[in-house]
Amino acid sequence: MTTGSTTALSPWFVRPPSTDHPARLFCFPFSGSGASAFSAWPAALDDVEVCPVQFPGRENRLGHPHYGTYENLAADLAEALAPLLDRPYAFFAHCAGALPAYETVLRLAERGLPIPDCLFVSGQPAPHDASRDRMLTMTEPELRAEVESFVRSRGIEPRPDMVDMGLMVLLRDHAAAGAYRRTEPVAVDCPVVVLHWRDDPDVGLADLQGWRRYADSVEFRVVDGGHYDFMDAPDELRKLLTRWL
Repeated sequence: MTTGSTTALSPWFVRPPSTDHPARLFCFPFSGSGASAFSAWPAALDDVEVCPVQFPGRENRLGHPHYGTYENLAADLAEALAPLLDRPYAFFAHCAGALPAYETVLRLAERGLPIPDCLFVSGQPAPHDASRDRMLTMTEPELRAEVESFVRSRGIEPRPDMVDMGLMVLLRDHAAAGAYRRTEPVAVDCPVVVLHWRDDPDVGLADLQGWRRYADSVEFRVVDGGHYDFMDAPDELRKLLTRWL
């Protein structure tokens, strides 16, 4: 198999896509985070290339204007993805990242582009239930405490400048999440696999049932771990993600 990249590095991706793998997995981060949420993931899961998506307004794209709305994000990302849809692929999206991932599938279909072989959504209620997210009701001091707690959970003592930066990104992302409204489901023409984390204290399996209305094939899987354990690419999750090949 030939080694190399298929395209010049796009700001939407942290590394050039490779030609070495027959399939790709595009990974969408949660609110307040970026592609580094997948930094512990291997570059490939079996024969599936892992392609973390980097939203504008964070990490190495901090100087880029924030996307503003999920609809804007999905439209821009669909354009960036178009050259990379030359082989089977899937989306994996965690928490609020599942909402722009879903919207991106709709934009791809509208443009007549190939849609994913599977949409994996992890720890996130369906789009029409998204406004129930408890974090959308939090005050700025409460969100700051969430950022500090998350950083500590990753084994890092949070510095004030680190927390300030994380909070800035989170507030902008939450504005987009708070503005997002989809009152009626629109089904996608691909299977949807909904992942529930067994030890997630905030999102229960019952909270995820709204996804049943978003595709003809919707499967629910319960995986061991807490809300952020996806970041470590546990074996159980890796096996689930490579089943669709």
